[in-house]
Amino acid sequence: MRCCFSAHLPALAALSAFPGPCEMLRSGARLAPALLRSATAAVQRVRSHHPDDLAAVNLELVTLTEDRAVITWYTGIPGTNDGFGHPMPAITEGEVVYGTRPSRLHHVAAEGLRTAHHQVELTGLEPGQTYYYQARSRGVPATPTPLHLVRGNAVGTSAFGLGTSGGPYSFTTPQPPPGRHLLSIALCNDLHLGETTAGLVGGLPLLRGVAQQPGRAPYPELMSRALVEEARRRGADLLLAGGDISAGGAAHDLGEARRILDGFGTHGRDYFVVRGNHDRSRDNAFHTAFPGEGDGPGYFARDLGGLRIIGLDTYAKSGNGADAGGLGPEQLSWFRARLREAPEQPTVVFGHHPLTVRDSVFPVTRGQCLERRQARTVLDAYAQAPGVFLHHAGHTHRNKRTVLPRAPHVTQQEVAAAKEYPGGFTLLRIHSGGYALNHYKADAPAARQWNERSRRVAAGLWPHHALGRSVGDRNSVTAHDLSGVARP
Repeated sequence: MRCCFSAHLPALAALSAFPGPCEMLRSGARLAPALLRSATAAVQRVRSHHPDDLAAVNLELVTLTEDRAVITWYTGIPGTNDGFGHPMPAITEGEVVYGTRPSRLHHVAAEGLRTAHHQVELTGLEPGQTYYYQARSRGVPATPTPLHLVRGNAVGTSAFGLGTSGGPYSFTTPQPPPGRHLLSIALCNDLHLGETTAGLVGGLPLLRGVAQQPGRAPYPELMSRALVEEARRRGADLLLAGGDISAGGAAHDLGEARRILDGFGTHGRDYFVVRGNHDRSRDNAFHTAFPGEGDGPGYFARDLGGLRIIGLDTYAKSGNGADAGGLGPEQLSWFRARLREAPEQPTVVFGHHPLTVRDSVFPVTRGQCLERRQARTVLDAYAQAPGVFLHHAGHTHRNKRTVLPRAPHVTQQEVAAAKEYPGGFTLLRIHSGGYALNHYKADAPAARQWNERSRRVAAGLWPHHALGRSVGDRNSVTAHDLSGVARP
C-alpha cells in the first residue's frame, strides 16, 4: 500500500497530480545536498569502531508547554547497519541535565529503564523561562536531528548550542493560554489500518518503503492503540480523527479501526471521525463502520458545551484519490450556512485535506490540498466567522502551522500521521482566553521502536518533512476569546 502523502505521485495518476517543473527544480535543489551528505555518512559508518563506542543521535524537542518539555533521542552501535543505513540499537540509560544557565545544568531528569529509544519529560518548568539542556547516554551527549533542508531547529526555540557537539541547547517556555482550562481535544489523522509498508512512492523506485520487523504487530494497529492510550494519559476529553483511517477502505481495516478507537470512548460522543481519500470504497464500508447522524453522508456539526465541532468529508467526489480534495456543492453550501447561523460561536473545523500547503520539502502537487477555488471559498467563510479559531487537517503527514492573511484568526494546523514517524497526535488545550497546540509522540515501547525505524522513509529525509521545521510548527499558544465554551 502506498502511503497517503506518496499516493500523490503514482505513475498512472492524472497529470494534475504531478508537480510542475518549478516545484521539481526547487525540491531537487533542496534534496541533492542532503542525499550527498547521507552518502558520505554511510561511507563513514563502515569504518571500524571500538565495541564500547556509542552513538547518541536524533535528538528532538518534541513537546514544549508552559511547564514541561518532552525530549527524545536514539542510541546505536557505531559501525553496525540494520539494512537501512541505521546503527543497530544500543540499550543503555538516558538522562537530561538542565538549568537556567548554560554553565550550571544542575537539574537531572532520568529514565527509569534502559532503552535505545529514549524519551525524557522535564516537568515543573516555569512559564516564560529560558532553559539550557543536554541529553546524554553513558556520558555521550546526544546530537540533534539535522533539519538543514527546512532551515529548522529540532532541539530548541533558539540557535544556542547549534554547531556544537552535544550542546547544551536552549528553549524558552511559553506563557500558558489566558484564562482557566476548559477541555482538551486530541487531534489525529492518517492511521492507515491495513497498510504494510510505509513510504512507498509510486513512480519513484529509488525511494523504497520501510516495513515492520518480522514477528511484531502491524505498525498501524500498534501506533493507533498507543495513540489512544497516550491521548487518554495526556487528559484528552475528546478525540478528532481527521481521515485516512484505513489504507484502502476495506471493511476489515475500518472495523479494526473502530474497535481501537472505541478504546477511547463512544463514537459520536467522545470521539468523531471524518473520511479521507484512502477511506473510499464501493461498498461504503467507512459509513458502515462510522455511521453519520443525519447532517450528510460524511459531514456533521455538533455543539459540545458551546464549542462547535464541524467535520468535513474533503474527498466527496469521484476520482482515484490522487487529485485535489473537494467538498462537493451540497456540502460546501451546508458548511457556509452553518457558519452564517452562528458566526461568533467558538468553532473547530476538521477534515482530511488542508486548505493550502506551504514550505514543503517535497514537490507540491494539487493532490495535497483542497481544490483552490473551494479553499478560497472556505477562507472567505472564515473571514466572516470570527468564532472559528482552528482548522485541523492531515493528508500531508507533517506538522505545520499556517496563518493565512485572508482569515488571520484561524490557525491552519496540519498534524503528522499517527502511523509513522513522528507518530502521535496534537493535543488542543482550550482555555477561556485562548488555546495551545502541543504535539506528542506515542510513548509505548513498541511505538518508540517503530517511530525510529520509520524515520528512514524517503531515504532518511522524512524528518525534514514530517517533524515540523520549527518547534513552533508543533507547539504554539494563541489568544482567542473562548469564554463561551464549557466542559461538555
